[in-house]
Amino acid sequence: MKVIRIVAWVAVVAVGIFVLFNRYQSMQETSTGPGGPFVLTAHTGQTVSNNDFKGRYMLIYFGYSFCPDVCPIELGKMSAAMTMLENEGYDISPLQPIFITVDPERDTVEELASYVTDFHPSLIALTGSPEEIDAVAKAYRVYYKKREQEGLDGYLMDHQSVIFVMDPEGKYVRLFSSRNTPADIADAMKPVLEKAS
Repeated sequence: MKVIRIVAWVAVVAVGIFVLFNRYQSMQETSTGPGGPFVLTAHTGQTVSNNDFKGRYMLIYFGYSFCPDVCPIELGKMSAAMTMLENEGYDISPLQPIFITVDPERDTVEELASYVTDFHPSLIALTGSPEEIDAVAKAYRVYYKKREQEGLDGYLMDHQSVIFVMDPEGKYVRLFSSRNTPADIADAMKPVLEKAS
């Protein structure tokens, strides 16, 4: 009787492990990294989609032009990395820096057209309807939220501050955080670039 009970428990445990393993494997197969299709409006007024950047590495930063500190620092860092690579003789055409606003209410095409002039000339700024911005932020798993602040004219936007690197097929490669320097970004991208002829 005792042997039968032990065998039954072993069978239950084995079935449980098998079920858990299959569930884990199917989760691994279906889970994807951040990213996805989008259709937004560039600071030039043109409608652009993720397909317009196929064949290039996208460096994507989510923020807003009225950001008092973090956004200009991170976009400046991305711009500095692009300039470093150019100065070292690399062809940077396979790289596309992109700024996606999380504040479409204020970040109009005109506002972004003025804002991008402070950064590397290859930077493209994108805006859209609140629904379009919400969809792309969800695809990239980016948190953002409007925050009213007493004594402040207007509002701030709380948001994550990372630079996503997407490969030429639009798949997630890695991200850079506030800890990374322009040199870190430049060094990480050198293997996919060639020296300009």
